[in-house]
Amino acid sequence: MRSEYDFSKAERGKFYRPDMKLNLPVYLDEEVQAFIQDIAEKKKTDLSSVVNQLLRSDMQLAEAMK
Repeated sequence: MRSEYDFSKAERGKFYRPDMKLNLPVYLDEEVQAFIQDIAEKKKTDLSSVVNQLLRSDMQLAEAMK
């Protein structure tokens, strides 16, 4: 690293986009991924769809318990 950097020509917020949607990666434990992958193969769908379905059902259960 340099001892000093010149930010005199910098532009604040140049890459900031307030309407940008950020998709964060989610890392699953091996046994969880294997379980969900098995379900996805049986349903002939992708892993993300199965995870979203499971999470939505958990969200409904949590709402019902309130």
